[in-house]
Amino acid sequence: MSKQLSIVVPLLNEEESLPELVRWIAEVMSKHQYSYELIMIDDGSTDNSWAVIETLSQTNEHIRAIKFRRNYGKSAALHVGFAAAEGEVVITMDADLQDSPEEIPELRRMIVEDGYDLVSGWKKERFDSFIKNNTSKLYNWAARKMSGIQLNDFNCGLKAYRLAVVKNVEVYGEMHRYIPIMAKIAGFKKIGEKVVKHQARQFGETKFGIARFIRGPLDLMSINFVGKFSKRPMHFFGGWGLFSLFIGVGILSYLTADKLFFSGYGMTERPLFFFGILTLIIGMQLFLTGFLAELVSRNAPNRNNYKVEKELG
Repeated sequence: MSKQLSIVVPLLNEEESLPELVRWIAEVMSKHQYSYELIMIDDGSTDNSWAVIETLSQTNEHIRAIKFRRNYGKSAALHVGFAAAEGEVVITMDADLQDSPEEIPELRRMIVEDGYDLVSGWKKERFDSFIKNNTSKLYNWAARKMSGIQLNDFNCGLKAYRLAVVKNVEVYGEMHRYIPIMAKIAGFKKIGEKVVKHQARQFGETKFGIARFIRGPLDLMSINFVGKFSKRPMHFFGGWGLFSLFIGVGILSYLTADKLFFSGYGMTERPLFFFGILTLIIGMQLFLTGFLAELVSRNAPNRNNYKVEKELG
């Protein structure tokens, strides 16, 4: 019998938070009489998190746990958790007690009754540092502009998914921040948002690092590019290559005509000549890049792997 909920919790060095988190989740599940599984992924913790999970599993039959040999990152933990999930609705939440399990019933209702594919939490009132808050606002603005998805908090750890969504998105690198964008690319377009309560951190320390300033924008550009051009890279590189070649040919044609029929001024003595040569070289490189990318794409084993939702006959 399938479960109603799979609750996926990636964690790193959260030994103090885990007992209260498991108790709180069990209380909410019991209150609403949900059938569920609690999938905990220990992302290479160096404290006693795994020992705490083992102890908790002895008295809670719903716990399933996976431990990494080393720290691979939140995306890897979610990828493994998604692969293991079996519930009709999948909930993700952080292990630091800043996400409230009390939000789960309404998130599930929005998936089951309102028909959403994905519902993202929005921590409208946050208990984070000034730098983290404002960095998140900047990234969320950029993500909205580039993706067209009107979410206020893409990176909120508290989300609900239809099971089909987590089985059709591949979370890698540090792409966990942009799962809604990956879901849209995969064809799941009914994406909603719910204001959720943000708890102040009680134990441990934040995993927010300065590297996020660099990785965030790069990941966003990468996922938008892959989503649009992964199966037709020549349309991007070839288009810009032809544009650059057109500019280069136009410049050199103008300089040639000017020398032969008008001023007679030496072509190589004009800075515009070198700019024309540069645009020709760039255009050729872009075109060749698109050609090689097209060869790689056409020979990829998943080149014709298209997601089918329904089939008749």
